[in-house]
Amino acid sequence: MTHTFPIRVYYEDTDMAGIVYYANYLRYIERARSDWVREMGIDQNAMREEDGVVFAVRRVEADYHLPAKFDDELEVRTTVASVSGARLIMDQTVFRADELLFAAQVTIACLTETGQPVRLPANIRQIVH
Repeated sequence: MTHTFPIRVYYEDTDMAGIVYYANYLRYIERARSDWVREMGIDQNAMREEDGVVFAVRRVEADYHLPAKFDDELEVRTTVASVSGARLIMDQTVFRADELLFAAQVTIACLTETGQPVRLPANIRQIVH
C-alpha cells in the first residue's frame, strides 16, 4: 500500500536560483512518514509515554534525479519495503506529476528514551506488515 502526501514548494524551500535546497527533500519525506504513521493509527506520543520507545532514523540512502522549483506541487509516496523485529525500511519518492525528482530508502529503528535500540513493538509490526 502506498501512502501519498502533497507538498507545495514555498519560497523558503528554495535557494537563490529558485530550486529546492537539497536538504529540504529530507524534511518533505519526514513529514510524509509522520502523516503515514498517524494514518496507520500509531500514536507516537502514546508510544513514547506508555512504551518508552520512539522511532529514530538510522540510515538514509538518497538519489536526486531532477530539481523541484518554487511553487511546484509535489507528491511524496511512501511504501514499506521490509519489516523485521528491530527495523522498518521505507521507500520514499518525490514526484512532480509523473516526474521522479527524488528517491530515498529510509531505515527506521526503535529506541528507548535513553537511546538504546529495542525491538519494534509487536502491535506496530502487525500494523505495518
